[in-house]
Amino acid sequence: MATKAPGADPPETTDLDRLREAASSCHGCDLYRDATQTVFGEGPRKAEIMVVGEQPGDQEDRAGAPFVGPAGRLLDRALDEAGFDRRKIYVTNAVKHFKFKRDERGKRRIHKTPSKTEIVACRPWLHAELAAIRPELLIFLGATAAKGLLGDDFRITKSRGERIELPEFDLTAVATVHPSAVLRAPDRDEAYQAFVADLVAARGR
Repeated sequence: MATKAPGADPPETTDLDRLREAASSCHGCDLYRDATQTVFGEGPRKAEIMVVGEQPGDQEDRAGAPFVGPAGRLLDRALDEAGFDRRKIYVTNAVKHFKFKRDERGKRRIHKTPSKTEIVACRPWLHAELAAIRPELLIFLGATAAKGLLGDDFRITKSRGERIELPEFDLTAVATVHPSAVLRAPDRDEAYQAFVADLVAARGR
């Protein structure tokens, strides 16, 4: 039976190792019950750029690392094409546990979009990562990721590629689609080029 989500409670520290260790036992919402493990962010401690996705997928949940599946490989290629040095970017997700449902045979785990409650419950971890990294540019991948900081009213269809100033965190944010949306697009090449164009525009801050 689901219980009311108490929300994440990160320790008051900017040490990423301590944050990662604390997140590994987070019970801030019920997603930890079915997920294999917490998937915390990875990258340089003082990265100028942070990329925020929605949540870990099946492969990320098993590996314990963000963006290691097909969407992650597409992201790496797009960042490289857009002129970013992927090694200098911190990548994370708005929600740190994999939310899924089983297929009819009970074998495949199929992605489910996190609820507002789950996004809000996990938000303190994203705030803690921002405080630790202090990036200059934040790139949101998909609406769920953006809503983690920008609120429920945010729409990718209205604000894709726009520069959004976040004075609370002293940074600029840009939102684009999630790479998994590119992989599902009817015209993948067109969707990919639009995705790269968004990243190029973000880079030209």
